[in-house]
Amino acid sequence: MNPHLRDVAIPNDWDRRGLPGWSYHSNALLELEQEYVFRNHWQIAGHVSDVPNAGDYLTMDVIGERALIVRGKDGVVRALNNMCRHRGSRVVADSQGTCKNALVCPFHGWVYNLDGTLRGAARPRSFPELDNTEFGLMPLDLEIWMGFIFIRFRKGGPQPSVAELLKPIEAEIANYRVADMVPSWGIWTQKSPVNWKSVRDVDNEGYHVAMAHPALQDLYGATYFDEPFINGVSRSFATYNPHAGRRWSVGQYIRIAPEPTHLPQHLRKAWIYYGIFPNNALSIMPESVQFYQEFPLSTGETLLRGAIYRYKDETREQAAARYLAYRIDRDTMNEDVQLSVWSNESMLSEAFGGFYLSDLEYGVRTHHDHLRKQVPVLNLETAPEEKDMWGLNDALRSRG
Repeated sequence: MNPHLRDVAIPNDWDRRGLPGWSYHSNALLELEQEYVFRNHWQIAGHVSDVPNAGDYLTMDVIGERALIVRGKDGVVRALNNMCRHRGSRVVADSQGTCKNALVCPFHGWVYNLDGTLRGAARPRSFPELDNTEFGLMPLDLEIWMGFIFIRFRKGGPQPSVAELLKPIEAEIANYRVADMVPSWGIWTQKSPVNWKSVRDVDNEGYHVAMAHPALQDLYGATYFDEPFINGVSRSFATYNPHAGRRWSVGQYIRIAPEPTHLPQHLRKAWIYYGIFPNNALSIMPESVQFYQEFPLSTGETLLRGAIYRYKDETREQAAARYLAYRIDRDTMNEDVQLSVWSNESMLSEAFGGFYLSDLEYGVRTHHDHLRKQVPVLNLETAPEEKDMWGLNDALRSRG
């Protein structure tokens, strides 16, 4: 019997409606989501192994914000706004790389130390005296958990520390030594022509696995279950079917994957997915771990972003299993992208009557409830006027 971590009882007579269709195509609502959902909640930027040495950096451009993650000469990983204090130019243009001793703005040549403090402005006599801290790159909230780098664009926010937020899943993930893993193929990005919530709606339930994901159904469909969002965290768990292997990738994966003796017995054939509100997910397999997330580019376009990490000392068999798991997951993602397109486009039709969710889709409802708490205007079935959206939402928030 696969173990549950938390009480997953679904209430009787729960509201099976999803978010209203208008909320997937409203520009004014998207501004509220950026303000109250994305900027003030934790986001996964990467893993400490993405910046292993002093001067290593990675950048993250999302929702109109620019983050720079850099390891200092003191070994400390910091998150900074990738924005020069002179004219706002990005200080680092590449998505990932290494700088030897300093960060140099490509616009006018202002120089910053690796800890973000200002080293000096170009032609300093043309300015009054500049305080190196006051004019340093502005810091962002950062917390490292199990090796993953979490950042927050706005200081404080409705979520607790990452350690407190993820405490319910800490003991289970600790078995995998995730903090010691290293990158497989680097951070990837991809665009999808849908609203970001449609991506999350597909990912927050396994009801569709049997029909839409033949490889996953072959691998673990008979054992899969979802635990809904509780205090910002969801969990889905499955172990391999007794007779898995009808599809080539699944059969080869089952045959090649070595017995992961470093894991407790109940995790040796498990694939586990953890959702972290609002838009992050961790996926753990015996030979690897990955994060993935989505960010709105507009009401009808979403940036997908993620990376896979592996054990440093993996064997050839583990590497082969990791690649086959990636193949299975790649096909699954492509299938999910198509499903999200079909669902999202329907909401432009007058015939769209809203969701009617199964008990197996209770995870979708609980994610929506988390969103409603942050953006209460989502409780309205009829779309407000775009010009009234912000004021109405503020009024509803003040009542809450």
